[in-house]
Amino acid sequence: MSEKEKSLGVWGEEQAARYLRRHGWRIAARNFSVRQGEVDLIAEKGGVLAFVEVKLRRDDAFAEAREFVTAAKQRRIMTAASLFLASNETDAQPRFDVIEVYAPAGEKTIFPKIVHIENAFM
Repeated sequence: MSEKEKSLGVWGEEQAARYLRRHGWRIAARNFSVRQGEVDLIAEKGGVLAFVEVKLRRDDAFAEAREFVTAAKQRRIMTAASLFLASNETDAQPRFDVIEVYAPAGEKTIFPKIVHIENAFM
């Protein structure tokens, strides 16, 4: 992955985190990574602990961003989430969300379109 792609990915995750905070979520962790997988954002609100995969695309002409969260990617996220929960005690109900960030002009997009899919997979 190029530096430009990494930078754009970080920008997309920041857009998703801002969206969540505006909607009352507290960001508990970012880029939680273990050997078996990674979770982009972990957010908590109202007794829910959401493990969030962020997908950034310029548009959905080819496919919706959520379609790039493959079964293999879901398994890696679930494994990472299990390891997070094993070391972070909580009474919150875990779930898996996907946030799509559509940015036609990349980082120069002023108002990216954000789609939050709750309970995207199990």
